[in-house]
Amino acid sequence: MSTDSNTGTSVALSLAPMLSVRNGARAVEFYKTAFGANEGYRVEDPGGSVVSRLSIDGAEFWVSDESPEHGNFSPESLGGGSVRMILTVPDPDAVFARALAAGAREISAVEEAYGWRVGRVVDPFGHHWEIGRQLADNSVT
Repeated sequence: MSTDSNTGTSVALSLAPMLSVRNGARAVEFYKTAFGANEGYRVEDPGGSVVSRLSIDGAEFWVSDESPEHGNFSPESLGGGSVRMILTVPDPDAVFARALAAGAREISAVEEAYGWRVGRVVDPFGHHWEIGRQLADNSVT
């Protein structure tokens, strides 16, 4: 916890990605279906653009419609993205299958590699997701 020097209020430190997409409302529904995400906050403008905070079992991320006028571009506009999401789950095979059923496309099947059971999909909005779990404690200390 940190304290806001202006208000004296305690503020929890967090870091969460914000995914820029085309058709934010549809993207939110995809993430709910594919990953079981819960929506904790949503703002929608009269034109239908969305900013939403989602959570997958406590892991938060944000989704918003792209806004090129503010320098926020979706992978569809850029022809690809520069970041991959890594979703660590107890059963990567089940989550991978659920994502495919919801409309994701397989990049690499779930397999054991480098001490992980992991596979990779691209969602309908161009974001890549590695879905896996560590097999043994091979962390760096």
